[in-house]
Formats: sequence, structure tokens, C-alpha cells
Amino acid sequence: MAGPRIHVAATLVAAAEIILPEGSSRHVAGALRLREGAALRLFDGEGHEAEADIVSVGRREVRVRVTAVTEGGAESPLAVHLGQAISKGDRMDYAIQKATELGVAAITPLYTEHGDVRLKGDREAKKLAHWQAVAVSACEQCGRSRVPSVHPPQTLNAWLAARDEALRLVLHPATDTAWQHASGITRAALLVGPEGGLSPAEIDAAYTAEFAALTLGPRILRTETAPVVALTMLQHYFGDLG
Repeated sequence: MAGPRIHVAATLVAAAEIILPEGSSRHVAGALRLREGAALRLFDGEGHEAEADIVSVGRREVRVRVTAVTEGGAESPLAVHLGQAISKGDRMDYAIQKATELGVAAITPLYTEHGDVRLKGDREAKKLAHWQAVAVSACEQCGRSRVPSVHPPQTLNAWLAARDEALRLVLHPATDTAWQHASGITRAALLVGPEGGLSPAEIDAAYTAEFAALTLGPRILRTETAPVVALTMLQHYFGDLG
């Protein structure tokens, strides 16, 4: 079906009428210039999709009617929880966007020793909302119907203590490739450090938490590029990238 995909925080039920979020309404009415009767595809972020038609278009409000509801697709059989050291500017946005496109199940921004970003109070809350919106936008583009959760930032030690995935990997130069031969992997944790890298103490903490080292070749990758390459490798070995 033609038409843009739009995330809505609503229960998708056939014949229900839904008001699109304000930003999506402006995009549909202003940028796309869609009018009554035009087709859209909605998804709720929890795995459901719906075909819908526009009922009315206002300056700030677009109302649609659901015509059919289906189970969404495009989800990987491998659920990866990405622990990503917080980086400055749009580098963090890029990492979240591409990780979402590559099927990541959850993302936790991390405070690390060599990371130079520290967020508090309202600033942290605004950043978290922004990062979640980046993930939603990536899902709209790539066809996913389940939006990965972007968890509140936390310390690396707290994140490590909560890990119980069968496969746990930390980006660090090494020659051990035993992880590639694991079988039956459906859940994994991936730790990516900041531009300055993880400290020796942080690497030791990851090893203590039963993480194995994952190397991405002889070149040093930027912190926003590393998760793209690592997730591609994981999806190749255990997910749905051939």
C-alpha cells in the first residue's frame, strides 16, 4: 500500500479514528500535502501495523480512520541490547538511528570514564526524549513496527550488572573469534565505548561480567560507526542478514 508510515501511541483497531501526533500532522498536511481519502500506514511501536485513510485535514490536526490491522514484520530473530557510550552532537543520533535500522531491540546510553558528556535533570530528560524520537523516526523509515526502547542513561557498571544475555560482546582489539561459533543465540549484549575508548578498568569490568572481546579489524572506527559494523556482524551470524 502506498503512503507514509507513521508511529502513533494508540491502540490500533479496525474502524477506529485516530488523531495523528502534531509533528506527523504537520508533515502529512504541510510537507506531503495529503488530503482526505489519502492512504497511510500506521504502527504502534509494539508490533502492530494498520492501513488507514485520512478523514480530515486541519492546520495542526489530521484525523485518520483505521481500515485494517495486521501484525508487523521486519523484526530480527536476534534481540540485541546495545550499551552505547554517550557522544557529543549528532554522533549519538547517528548511532541510535543506524542501530534501529539494523534491528537492535534496546539501547542504553552509558556514562564512561573517557566520555565527555554528562547530563542531569531536565537536560537528561530532554535528550532521552529526543533519542527515543530518533528511534521512532528510524522505524518509520525502515519498516519496523516495534520501536526499540532507549533507556535512561546510566553508568557502565550498573549496565554491566544487569546483563544476562547468552552472548555478551565488548568492542576491544582481540583475536578471539570463538563467539562466532556459538549456537542458539537469540539475545545478545553489545558494549561500545566512547571516542577515547574504554579504560583498562572498564575492559576488566566487562570481562568480569562475562563479556568477550570483539574486534572490527585493523582500523580504528568512530564511536558512531562501530555499532553499525558490529551489529551487522551479529545480524549476519545470528540474525537475518544472510
